[in-house]
Amino acid sequence: MEAEIVIEPSFLLILGLVAFAAGFIDTLAGGGGLITVPTLMLAQIPPLYALATNKLQASFGTLIATLTLLRKRKIVWSEVKKPFLASFVGSALGALVIQHVDAGALEVLVPVVLGVIALYFLLAPNAGALERKPRMGPRLHRLLVVPLIGFYDGFFGPGTGSFFSLSEVALRGRDLIAATATAKSLNLASNVASLLIFILGGKVLWLVGGVMAIGQLAGAYLGSLAVIGGGARLIRPLIVLICLAMLGRYLYQNGYFSAIG
Repeated sequence: MEAEIVIEPSFLLILGLVAFAAGFIDTLAGGGGLITVPTLMLAQIPPLYALATNKLQASFGTLIATLTLLRKRKIVWSEVKKPFLASFVGSALGALVIQHVDAGALEVLVPVVLGVIALYFLLAPNAGALERKPRMGPRLHRLLVVPLIGFYDGFFGPGTGSFFSLSEVALRGRDLIAATATAKSLNLASNVASLLIFILGGKVLWLVGGVMAIGQLAGAYLGSLAVIGGGARLIRPLIVLICLAMLGRYLYQNGYFSAIG
């Protein structure tokens, strides 16, 4: 299939630059797929191949972000290794399912969830400012919430980083910097798991994904430094903006704006 899809060199360069921007934004707030997946589709790449190729470049972004945060001691491996595995398993299942069913059902659910996340951080300005008492124990969160978000990432994807961050803040009582750092490691697990399934299914476009991976590496590295230096002041408004942007995209894509007009 890859041999049948011809991408102009100039558009490959654009894809690399888009991936750079997506890597930076995704590391801080999630939602990088909002930028990269539609751009891949603009290149006339079939949706399933676009999702698979997006996973290739996104895996590099979450890898460099996770390694940087580990090196800066914002992630403690002993604390995330079990949730990492839970995210991996959930995402692998999601990637298997998406190759056999229509993802259209999520078009209704996802805008609602994105709106809730945006409102949560918008109306609760102190959310994530300090660590609070957890509303859910680590075991239940690991066995229920993390695999569900992982499944969503393997099945569809946009906003996964935001979902992981929200679950860490709202359910585990983490501060926003710690939540964002942990979200990166869990997102790495879900990206790699779904990528492996897509590779086995022959859905990855290697040249396109490789070019975008270079941009992702640079963007994610700068984004991880911004997480450390910018703190919650930078992360919170980005999460709100990314969620609202994704919500707007879904509403536009499904013709809500034209119906209003």
